[in-house]
Amino acid sequence: MKHIFKKSLAIAVSLSIVTLVGCKKDYLETTPSDGVTEQQIYSNTADIVPVLDGAYLSLFEYGINGTTGHDNYGQKAVDLSNDLVGQDMIVHSQGYGWFNRDYQYTEWQLPTPSNRRSDIVWYLYYNVIKTANAIIANVDGSNGATALKESLKGQAYGLRAYAYYYLINNYQQTFKGNESKPGVPIYIADATAGAARGTVQLTYDQIKADLNAAEALLTGKTRASKVNIDVQVIKGFKARVALLQEDWATAATNASQARAGYSFMSPAQYTAFTAFSTLSSPEVMWGSLIPNDQATIYASFMSHMDVRASGYAALGGQKKITKDLYDQMSGADIRKAVFTAPGAGSGSNVEYNQRKFQLPATGSWAADYIYMRNAEMYLIEAEALARSNNDAGARTALETLVQSRLPGYSAASLNGAALLNEILLQRRMELWGEGFSMLDIKRLKTGLNRPTGANNHGGVNSTGNPNLNPMVYTLPDADPKFLMRIPQRELDNNSNMTAADQNP
Repeated sequence: MKHIFKKSLAIAVSLSIVTLVGCKKDYLETTPSDGVTEQQIYSNTADIVPVLDGAYLSLFEYGINGTTGHDNYGQKAVDLSNDLVGQDMIVHSQGYGWFNRDYQYTEWQLPTPSNRRSDIVWYLYYNVIKTANAIIANVDGSNGATALKESLKGQAYGLRAYAYYYLINNYQQTFKGNESKPGVPIYIADATAGAARGTVQLTYDQIKADLNAAEALLTGKTRASKVNIDVQVIKGFKARVALLQEDWATAATNASQARAGYSFMSPAQYTAFTAFSTLSSPEVMWGSLIPNDQATIYASFMSHMDVRASGYAALGGQKKITKDLYDQMSGADIRKAVFTAPGAGSGSNVEYNQRKFQLPATGSWAADYIYMRNAEMYLIEAEALARSNNDAGARTALETLVQSRLPGYSAASLNGAALLNEILLQRRMELWGEGFSMLDIKRLKTGLNRPTGANNHGGVNSTGNPNLNPMVYTLPDADPKFLMRIPQRELDNNSNMTAADQNP
Protein backbone atom coordinates (compact mmCIF):
# COMPACT_ATOMS: atom_id res chain seq x y z
CA MET A 1 0.00 0.00 0.00
CA LYS A 2 1.59 3.22 -1.18
CA HIS A 3 -0.20 5.71 1.07
CA ILE A 4 1.77 7.21 3.91
CA PHE A 5 0.41 5.24 6.77
CA LYS A 6 2.19 1.95 6.33
CA LYS A 7 2.52 -0.05 9.49
CA SER A 8 4.38 -3.31 9.91
CA LEU A 9 2.35 -6.41 10.52
CA ALA A 10 4.28 -6.95 13.71
CA ILE A 11 2.99 -3.69 15.12
CA ALA A 12 -0.55 -4.49 14.05
CA VAL A 13 -0.26 -7.90 15.72
CA SER A 14 1.26 -6.73 18.95
CA LEU A 15 -0.85 -5.86 21.93
CA SER A 16 0.74 -2.52 22.79
CA ILE A 17 2.09 -2.23 26.30
CA VAL A 18 1.77 1.27 27.65
CA THR A 19 3.72 2.32 30.70
CA LEU A 20 3.44 5.55 32.61
CA VAL A 21 6.81 7.20 33.23
CA GLY A 22 5.80 10.80 33.90
CA CYS A 23 3.67 13.67 32.67
CA LYS A 24 5.63 14.72 29.62
CA LYS A 25 5.40 14.27 25.86
CA ASP A 26 7.06 10.87 25.86
CA TYR A 27 5.45 9.52 29.00
CA LEU A 28 3.86 6.59 27.19
CA GLU A 29 5.92 3.94 25.45
CA THR A 30 4.63 1.35 23.00
CA THR A 31 6.73 -1.77 22.61
CA PRO A 32 5.82 -4.12 19.73
CA SER A 33 6.86 -7.74 19.44
CA ASP A 34 8.25 -8.40 15.97
CA GLY A 35 9.75 -11.83 16.32
CA VAL A 36 7.35 -13.57 13.93
CA THR A 37 6.96 -13.50 10.18
CA GLU A 38 3.80 -12.78 8.25
CA GLN A 39 3.73 -16.36 6.96
CA GLN A 40 3.88 -17.72 10.50
CA ILE A 41 1.13 -15.44 11.73
CA TYR A 42 -1.31 -16.44 9.04
CA SER A 43 -0.59 -20.17 8.94
CA ASN A 44 -2.88 -20.91 11.88
CA THR A 45 -6.27 -19.37 12.55
CA ALA A 46 -5.63 -19.09 16.28
CA ASP A 47 -2.56 -16.95 15.59
CA ILE A 48 -4.71 -14.45 13.68
CA VAL A 49 -6.75 -13.71 16.80
CA PRO A 50 -4.07 -11.34 18.22
CA VAL A 51 -3.94 -9.57 14.84
CA LEU A 52 -7.62 -8.73 15.25
CA ASP A 53 -7.05 -7.88 18.91
CA GLY A 54 -4.43 -5.38 17.76
CA ALA A 55 -6.98 -3.65 15.55
CA TYR A 56 -9.42 -3.37 18.45
CA LEU A 57 -6.67 -2.11 20.73
CA SER A 58 -5.74 0.63 18.26
CA LEU A 59 -9.16 2.20 18.89
CA PHE A 60 -7.85 3.45 22.24
CA GLU A 61 -4.11 3.53 21.52
CA TYR A 62 -2.05 6.55 22.48
CA GLY A 63 0.05 8.34 19.86
CA ILE A 64 -0.97 6.03 17.04
CA ASN A 65 0.32 8.27 14.22
CA GLY A 66 3.60 9.00 15.95
CA THR A 67 2.52 12.26 17.58
CA THR A 68 2.46 12.29 21.36
CA GLY A 69 -0.03 15.01 22.18
CA HIS A 70 -2.46 14.21 24.96
CA ASP A 71 -5.38 14.62 22.56
CA ASN A 72 -4.34 11.56 20.54
CA TYR A 73 -5.97 8.50 22.11
CA GLY A 74 -8.07 6.87 19.43
CA GLN A 75 -11.80 6.83 18.77
CA LYS A 76 -12.91 8.85 21.77
CA ALA A 77 -10.55 11.66 20.79
CA VAL A 78 -12.30 11.73 17.41
CA ASP A 79 -15.68 11.70 19.16
CA LEU A 80 -14.71 14.58 21.45
CA SER A 81 -13.42 16.63 18.54
CA ASN A 82 -16.67 16.05 16.62
CA ASP A 83 -18.73 17.15 19.62
CA LEU A 84 -16.65 20.25 20.31
CA VAL A 85 -17.27 21.56 16.80
CA GLY A 86 -20.98 21.17 17.45
CA GLN A 87 -23.38 23.37 19.38
CA ASP A 88 -24.20 21.62 22.67
CA MET A 89 -20.76 21.37 24.35
CA ILE A 90 -18.89 24.28 25.96
CA VAL A 91 -15.26 24.51 27.08
CA HIS A 92 -15.11 26.24 30.46
CA SER A 93 -11.77 28.07 30.11
CA GLN A 94 -8.43 27.98 28.34
CA GLY A 95 -6.94 25.28 30.59
CA TYR A 96 -4.18 23.33 28.86
CA GLY A 97 -5.91 23.82 25.53
CA TRP A 98 -5.60 20.38 23.97
CA PHE A 99 -8.92 20.50 22.09
CA ASN A 100 -9.48 24.26 22.11
CA ARG A 101 -8.48 24.72 18.46
CA ASP A 102 -11.14 22.16 17.50
CA TYR A 103 -13.74 24.08 19.51
CA GLN A 104 -12.66 27.35 17.86
CA TYR A 105 -12.68 25.92 14.32
CA THR A 106 -9.00 26.59 13.71
CA GLU A 107 -7.44 23.11 14.04
CA TRP A 108 -9.24 21.48 11.12
CA GLN A 109 -8.45 24.44 8.87
CA LEU A 110 -4.74 24.72 9.58
CA PRO A 111 -2.51 24.05 6.57
CA THR A 112 -0.93 20.63 6.70
CA PRO A 113 1.33 19.43 8.27
CA SER A 114 0.45 21.84 11.10
CA ASN A 115 -3.03 20.35 11.17
CA ARG A 116 -2.59 17.60 13.74
CA ARG A 117 -6.20 16.43 14.01
CA SER A 118 -6.54 15.56 10.33
CA ASP A 119 -3.30 13.59 10.39
CA ILE A 120 -4.28 11.71 13.56
CA VAL A 121 -7.72 10.75 12.27
CA TRP A 122 -6.46 9.69 8.83
CA TYR A 123 -3.78 7.47 10.36
CA LEU A 124 -6.08 5.91 12.93
CA TYR A 125 -8.62 4.60 10.43
CA TYR A 126 -6.25 3.61 7.65
CA ASN A 127 -4.29 1.62 10.20
CA VAL A 128 -7.47 -0.27 11.10
CA ILE A 129 -8.18 -0.80 7.40
CA LYS A 130 -4.70 -2.18 6.74
CA THR A 131 -5.05 -4.73 9.53
CA ALA A 132 -8.58 -5.68 8.42
CA ASN A 133 -7.39 -6.18 4.85
CA ALA A 134 -4.61 -8.50 6.00
CA ILE A 135 -7.08 -10.66 7.92
CA ILE A 136 -9.62 -10.77 5.08
CA ALA A 137 -6.93 -11.74 2.59
CA ASN A 138 -5.32 -14.49 4.65
CA VAL A 139 -7.71 -16.08 7.12
CA ASP A 140 -9.37 -18.46 4.66
CA GLY A 141 -6.03 -20.15 3.95
CA SER A 142 -5.11 -20.66 7.60
CA ASN A 143 -5.34 -23.93 9.51
CA GLY A 144 -8.26 -23.86 11.91
CA ALA A 145 -11.97 -24.24 12.52
CA THR A 146 -14.27 -22.80 9.88
CA ALA A 147 -16.46 -21.05 12.44
CA LEU A 148 -13.48 -19.16 13.88
CA LYS A 149 -12.30 -18.19 10.40
CA GLU A 150 -15.73 -16.81 9.58
CA SER A 151 -15.91 -14.91 12.86
CA LEU A 152 -12.49 -13.30 12.37
CA LYS A 153 -13.25 -12.39 8.77
CA GLY A 154 -16.69 -11.00 9.64
CA GLN A 155 -15.24 -8.81 12.38
CA ALA A 156 -12.54 -7.58 10.00
CA TYR A 157 -15.20 -6.60 7.43
CA GLY A 158 -17.08 -4.77 10.20
CA LEU A 159 -14.00 -2.87 11.34
CA ARG A 160 -13.17 -1.89 7.78
CA ALA A 161 -16.66 -0.54 7.21
CA TYR A 162 -16.49 1.32 10.52
CA ALA A 163 -13.19 2.95 9.53
CA TYR A 164 -14.42 4.05 6.10
CA TYR A 165 -17.59 5.44 7.71
CA TYR A 166 -15.58 7.78 9.93
CA LEU A 167 -13.17 8.71 7.15
CA ILE A 168 -15.89 9.73 4.70
CA ASN A 169 -17.80 11.63 7.36
CA ASN A 170 -14.78 13.62 8.53
CA TYR A 171 -13.26 14.38 5.14
CA GLN A 172 -16.42 15.11 3.16
CA GLN A 173 -19.92 16.49 3.61
CA THR A 174 -22.88 14.22 4.22
CA PHE A 175 -23.96 11.61 1.69
CA LYS A 176 -27.22 13.03 0.39
CA GLY A 177 -26.64 15.61 -2.34
CA ASN A 178 -22.89 15.01 -2.38
CA GLU A 179 -22.75 11.56 -3.96
CA SER A 180 -20.44 12.61 -6.80
CA LYS A 181 -18.03 14.65 -4.68
CA PRO A 182 -14.56 13.29 -3.83
CA GLY A 183 -14.60 10.46 -1.32
CA VAL A 184 -11.57 8.87 0.35
CA PRO A 185 -9.02 6.42 -1.09
CA ILE A 186 -10.41 2.89 -0.91
CA TYR A 187 -8.15 -0.09 -0.24
CA ILE A 188 -9.66 -3.56 -0.06
CA ALA A 189 -6.32 -5.35 -0.34
CA ASP A 190 -2.64 -4.59 0.12
CA ALA A 191 -1.53 -2.22 -2.62
CA THR A 192 1.74 -1.16 -4.20
CA ALA A 193 0.37 2.20 -5.29
CA GLY A 194 -1.84 4.80 -3.68
CA ALA A 195 -5.50 5.09 -4.59
CA ALA A 196 -7.41 8.12 -5.83
CA ARG A 197 -10.19 9.72 -3.79
CA GLY A 198 -12.99 8.21 -5.84
CA THR A 199 -16.47 9.50 -4.94
CA VAL A 200 -18.71 9.64 -1.91
CA GLN A 201 -21.01 7.11 -3.58
CA LEU A 202 -18.18 4.64 -4.11
CA THR A 203 -17.13 4.95 -0.49
CA TYR A 204 -20.64 4.20 0.77
CA ASP A 205 -20.94 1.32 -1.69
CA GLN A 206 -17.83 -0.20 -0.13
CA ILE A 207 -19.12 0.37 3.41
CA LYS A 208 -22.40 -1.35 2.61
CA ALA A 209 -20.70 -4.25 0.82
CA ASP A 210 -18.47 -4.81 3.85
CA LEU A 211 -21.41 -4.69 6.25
CA ASN A 212 -23.37 -7.20 4.17
CA ALA A 213 -20.38 -9.53 4.11
CA ALA A 214 -19.91 -9.13 7.86
CA GLU A 215 -23.57 -9.84 8.58
CA ALA A 216 -23.50 -13.06 6.57
CA LEU A 217 -20.35 -14.30 8.32
CA LEU A 218 -21.31 -13.30 11.87
CA THR A 219 -24.90 -14.50 11.87
CA GLY A 220 -25.18 -17.31 14.42
CA LYS A 221 -21.74 -16.63 15.89
CA THR A 222 -21.19 -15.79 19.55
CA ARG A 223 -18.53 -13.31 20.61
CA ALA A 224 -15.95 -13.45 23.35
CA SER A 225 -16.99 -10.12 24.87
CA LYS A 226 -18.43 -6.71 24.04
CA VAL A 227 -14.97 -5.76 22.75
CA ASN A 228 -15.73 -7.87 19.67
CA ILE A 229 -18.16 -6.89 16.96
CA ASP A 230 -21.12 -9.25 16.59
CA VAL A 231 -24.02 -9.36 14.14
CA GLN A 232 -26.13 -6.95 16.22
CA VAL A 233 -23.35 -4.37 16.18
CA ILE A 234 -23.18 -4.82 12.41
CA LYS A 235 -26.91 -4.13 12.23
CA GLY A 236 -26.27 -1.03 14.34
CA PHE A 237 -23.68 0.11 11.77
CA LYS A 238 -26.16 -0.58 8.97
CA ALA A 239 -28.76 1.52 10.75
CA ARG A 240 -26.31 4.44 11.05
CA VAL A 241 -25.38 4.24 7.38
CA ALA A 242 -29.00 3.95 6.23
CA LEU A 243 -29.95 6.99 8.33
CA LEU A 244 -27.26 9.04 6.57
CA GLN A 245 -28.40 7.79 3.18
CA GLU A 246 -32.04 8.54 4.04
CA ASP A 247 -33.00 4.90 3.51
CA TRP A 248 -35.61 5.03 6.24
CA ALA A 249 -36.96 1.48 5.98
CA THR A 250 -33.49 -0.07 6.23
CA ALA A 251 -32.55 2.23 9.11
CA ALA A 252 -35.65 1.37 11.13
CA THR A 253 -35.45 -2.38 10.55
CA ASN A 254 -31.77 -2.69 11.40
CA ALA A 255 -32.00 -0.42 14.44
CA SER A 256 -34.84 -2.54 15.84
CA GLN A 257 -32.92 -5.77 15.26
CA ALA A 258 -29.67 -4.32 16.62
CA ARG A 259 -31.12 -3.37 20.01
CA ALA A 260 -32.94 -6.67 20.61
CA GLY A 261 -32.12 -8.18 23.99
CA TYR A 262 -30.54 -5.06 25.50
CA SER A 263 -32.19 -3.34 28.46
CA PHE A 264 -32.02 0.19 29.88
CA MET A 265 -30.09 1.33 32.91
CA SER A 266 -32.14 2.02 36.00
CA PRO A 267 -32.01 5.60 37.34
CA ALA A 268 -29.52 4.46 39.99
CA GLN A 269 -27.33 2.84 37.33
CA TYR A 270 -27.57 5.88 35.07
CA THR A 271 -26.18 8.25 37.70
CA ALA A 272 -23.46 5.85 38.94
CA PHE A 273 -19.80 6.49 38.14
CA THR A 274 -19.82 3.31 36.03
CA ALA A 275 -22.75 4.24 33.78
CA PHE A 276 -20.77 5.43 30.76
CA SER A 277 -17.37 3.96 31.53
CA THR A 278 -17.91 0.20 31.81
CA LEU A 279 -18.86 -2.33 29.16
CA SER A 280 -20.95 -4.17 31.74
CA SER A 281 -23.67 -1.52 31.47
CA PRO A 282 -26.83 -3.19 30.14
CA GLU A 283 -27.11 -0.58 27.37
CA VAL A 284 -23.62 -1.08 25.92
CA MET A 285 -23.50 -2.94 22.62
CA TRP A 286 -19.82 -2.43 21.75
CA GLY A 287 -16.75 -0.75 23.16
CA SER A 288 -13.16 -1.10 24.37
CA LEU A 289 -12.31 -2.77 27.67
CA ILE A 290 -9.51 -0.72 29.27
CA PRO A 291 -8.01 -2.07 32.50
CA ASN A 292 -5.81 0.17 34.61
CA ASP A 293 -2.55 -1.24 33.21
CA GLN A 294 -3.62 -0.36 29.64
CA ALA A 295 -5.10 3.04 30.43
CA THR A 296 -3.49 5.99 28.67
CA ILE A 297 -3.75 8.19 31.77
CA TYR A 298 -3.60 11.90 30.96
CA ALA A 299 -3.96 11.20 27.25
CA SER A 300 -7.42 9.72 27.67
CA PHE A 301 -11.08 10.58 27.32
CA MET A 302 -11.63 10.58 31.08
CA SER A 303 -8.70 12.94 31.61
CA HIS A 304 -10.44 15.46 29.37
CA MET A 305 -13.94 14.85 30.75
CA ASP A 306 -13.97 13.84 34.44
CA VAL A 307 -12.94 16.54 36.95
CA ARG A 308 -12.38 13.77 39.51
CA ALA A 309 -9.59 12.28 37.38
CA SER A 310 -6.89 14.84 38.24
CA GLY A 311 -6.49 15.33 34.50
CA TYR A 312 -7.13 18.17 32.08
CA ALA A 313 -10.84 18.56 32.85
CA ALA A 314 -9.97 19.60 36.41
CA LEU A 315 -7.45 22.17 35.17
CA GLY A 316 -9.84 24.49 33.38
CA GLY A 317 -10.84 22.24 30.49
CA GLN A 318 -14.23 21.26 31.89
CA LYS A 319 -16.73 20.18 29.24
CA LYS A 320 -20.16 21.64 29.93
CA ILE A 321 -23.63 21.41 28.50
CA THR A 322 -25.14 24.61 27.19
CA LYS A 323 -27.75 26.30 29.35
CA ASP A 324 -29.92 26.25 26.24
CA LEU A 325 -30.06 22.44 26.09
CA TYR A 326 -30.00 21.94 29.87
CA ASP A 327 -33.09 24.11 30.29
CA GLN A 328 -35.02 22.01 27.78
CA MET A 329 -34.68 18.94 30.01
CA SER A 330 -37.41 18.25 32.52
CA GLY A 331 -36.35 18.50 36.15
CA ALA A 332 -37.51 14.90 36.57
CA ASP A 333 -35.37 13.66 33.68
CA ILE A 334 -32.54 11.49 35.06
CA ARG A 335 -30.30 12.73 32.25
CA LYS A 336 -30.35 16.19 33.79
CA ALA A 337 -28.87 14.79 36.99
CA VAL A 338 -25.51 14.06 35.33
CA PHE A 339 -24.84 17.77 34.81
CA THR A 340 -24.03 20.09 37.69
CA ALA A 341 -27.07 22.23 38.40
CA PRO A 342 -26.96 26.04 38.65
CA GLY A 343 -26.00 26.96 42.19
CA ALA A 344 -24.56 23.52 42.93
CA GLY A 345 -21.05 24.03 41.55
CA SER A 346 -18.05 23.64 43.81
CA GLY A 347 -14.33 23.78 43.04
CA SER A 348 -13.55 22.31 39.64
CA ASN A 349 -17.09 20.91 39.41
CA VAL A 350 -18.51 24.13 37.99
CA GLU A 351 -22.13 24.78 37.07
CA TYR A 352 -23.29 22.90 33.95
CA ASN A 353 -20.22 20.67 34.15
CA GLN A 354 -20.73 17.20 32.75
CA ARG A 355 -20.71 14.22 35.12
CA LYS A 356 -22.01 11.73 32.58
CA PHE A 357 -18.53 10.38 31.79
CA GLN A 358 -16.62 9.52 34.96
CA LEU A 359 -13.98 7.08 36.11
CA PRO A 360 -15.59 4.05 37.79
CA ALA A 361 -13.30 4.47 40.81
CA THR A 362 -10.98 7.15 42.07
CA GLY A 363 -7.34 6.16 42.27
CA SER A 364 -7.58 4.08 39.09
CA TRP A 365 -7.57 5.08 35.42
CA ALA A 366 -9.47 1.96 34.36
CA ALA A 367 -12.41 3.23 32.29
CA ASP A 368 -13.90 1.56 29.23
CA TYR A 369 -14.77 3.39 26.02
CA ILE A 370 -18.29 2.96 24.66
CA TYR A 371 -18.91 3.12 20.89
CA MET A 372 -22.51 1.94 20.56
CA ARG A 373 -25.53 1.83 22.90
CA ASN A 374 -29.05 0.55 22.49
CA ALA A 375 -30.45 4.04 23.15
CA GLU A 376 -29.04 5.25 19.83
CA MET A 377 -30.92 2.46 18.07
CA TYR A 378 -34.27 3.56 19.52
CA LEU A 379 -33.57 7.10 18.31
CA ILE A 380 -32.62 5.93 14.81
CA GLU A 381 -35.75 3.79 14.65
CA ALA A 382 -37.96 6.64 15.86
CA GLU A 383 -36.51 9.13 13.39
CA ALA A 384 -36.67 6.74 10.45
CA LEU A 385 -40.29 5.84 11.20
CA ALA A 386 -41.27 9.49 11.61
CA ARG A 387 -39.70 10.33 8.25
CA SER A 388 -41.66 7.41 6.76
CA ASN A 389 -44.93 8.95 8.02
CA ASN A 390 -45.34 6.18 10.59
CA ASP A 391 -46.00 8.51 13.51
CA ALA A 392 -47.48 5.79 15.72
CA GLY A 393 -44.42 3.59 15.38
CA ALA A 394 -42.10 6.55 15.90
CA ARG A 395 -43.92 7.55 19.10
CA THR A 396 -43.67 4.02 20.44
CA ALA A 397 -39.91 3.82 19.87
CA LEU A 398 -39.34 7.29 21.30
CA GLU A 399 -41.53 6.77 24.37
CA THR A 400 -39.91 3.42 25.13
CA LEU A 401 -36.53 5.14 25.43
CA VAL A 402 -37.50 8.41 27.07
CA GLN A 403 -39.79 6.83 29.67
CA SER A 404 -36.73 5.01 31.00
CA ARG A 405 -35.23 8.46 31.69
CA LEU A 406 -38.39 10.44 32.45
CA PRO A 407 -41.25 8.35 33.88
CA GLY A 408 -44.62 9.40 32.53
CA TYR A 409 -43.19 10.92 29.35
CA SER A 410 -45.66 10.95 26.48
CA ALA A 411 -45.39 11.95 22.84
CA ALA A 412 -49.08 11.21 22.19
CA SER A 413 -49.88 14.77 21.16
CA LEU A 414 -47.07 14.98 18.61
CA ASN A 415 -47.38 14.32 14.91
CA GLY A 416 -45.50 15.18 11.74
CA ALA A 417 -42.87 17.90 11.98
CA ALA A 418 -43.46 18.43 15.71
CA LEU A 419 -42.79 14.76 16.39
CA LEU A 420 -39.65 14.74 14.27
CA ASN A 421 -38.33 17.84 16.03
CA GLU A 422 -38.95 16.19 19.39
CA ILE A 423 -37.04 13.09 18.30
CA LEU A 424 -34.08 15.20 17.20
CA LEU A 425 -34.15 17.13 20.49
CA GLN A 426 -34.21 13.90 22.47
CA ARG A 427 -31.29 12.68 20.35
CA ARG A 428 -29.21 15.70 21.42
CA MET A 429 -30.10 15.11 25.07
CA GLU A 430 -29.51 11.36 25.03
CA LEU A 431 -26.31 11.25 22.99
CA TRP A 432 -24.62 14.35 24.44
CA GLY A 433 -20.86 13.84 24.51
CA GLU A 434 -20.91 10.60 22.50
CA GLY A 435 -19.50 11.99 19.26
CA PHE A 436 -22.55 12.58 17.05
CA SER A 437 -22.79 16.39 16.93
CA MET A 438 -20.89 17.15 13.73
CA LEU A 439 -22.25 14.13 11.89
CA ASP A 440 -25.80 15.27 12.72
CA ILE A 441 -25.17 18.89 11.77
CA LYS A 442 -23.98 17.75 8.37
CA ARG A 443 -26.61 15.09 7.67
CA LEU A 444 -29.50 17.32 8.86
CA LYS A 445 -28.11 20.26 6.87
CA THR A 446 -28.88 22.73 9.66
CA GLY A 447 -25.55 24.52 9.68
CA LEU A 448 -23.91 25.51 12.96
CA ASN A 449 -26.05 27.55 15.37
CA ARG A 450 -24.39 27.92 18.76
CA PRO A 451 -26.56 29.55 21.46
CA THR A 452 -25.04 32.59 23.12
CA GLY A 453 -25.56 34.48 26.36
CA ALA A 454 -24.93 33.58 29.99
CA ASN A 455 -23.75 29.96 30.42
CA ASN A 456 -23.85 29.38 26.69
CA HIS A 457 -21.05 29.72 24.15
CA GLY A 458 -18.76 32.62 25.03
CA GLY A 459 -21.14 33.88 27.70
CA VAL A 460 -20.34 34.65 31.32
CA ASN A 461 -20.22 31.52 33.49
CA SER A 462 -20.96 30.91 37.15
CA THR A 463 -17.56 32.27 38.24
CA GLY A 464 -18.33 35.64 36.67
CA ASN A 465 -15.81 35.01 33.89
CA PRO A 466 -16.58 34.27 30.26
CA ASN A 467 -16.46 30.71 29.00
CA LEU A 468 -13.72 30.09 26.46
CA ASN A 469 -14.54 32.07 23.33
CA PRO A 470 -15.38 29.58 20.57
CA MET A 471 -14.65 32.27 17.96
CA VAL A 472 -17.17 30.74 15.51
CA TYR A 473 -20.88 30.84 16.41
CA THR A 474 -22.70 30.20 13.14
CA LEU A 475 -21.86 28.52 9.85
CA PRO A 476 -24.06 27.74 6.86
CA ASP A 477 -24.86 24.23 5.75
CA ALA A 478 -22.00 22.42 3.97
CA ASP A 479 -19.43 25.01 4.99
CA PRO A 480 -15.86 23.87 4.13
CA LYS A 481 -14.95 24.36 7.80
CA PHE A 482 -16.89 21.16 8.53
CA LEU A 483 -14.22 19.16 6.68
CA MET A 484 -10.88 17.89 7.86
CA ARG A 485 -8.03 18.39 5.41
CA ILE A 486 -6.17 15.60 3.63
CA PRO A 487 -2.80 15.21 5.42
CA GLN A 488 0.14 16.63 3.50
CA ARG A 489 2.04 13.37 3.93
CA GLU A 490 -0.68 11.61 1.97
CA LEU A 491 -0.59 14.14 -0.85
CA ASP A 492 3.20 13.92 -0.98
CA ASN A 493 3.39 10.11 -1.07
CA ASN A 494 0.28 9.04 -2.96
CA SER A 495 0.99 9.20 -6.69
CA ASN A 496 -2.73 9.19 -7.44
CA MET A 497 -3.42 12.34 -5.46
CA THR A 498 -2.25 15.92 -5.98
CA ALA A 499 -2.74 19.28 -4.31
CA ALA A 500 -5.94 19.59 -6.34
CA ASP A 501 -7.41 16.75 -4.25
CA GLN A 502 -7.23 18.81 -1.07
CA ASN A 503 -10.48 19.81 0.58
CA PRO A 504 -11.40 23.47 0.22
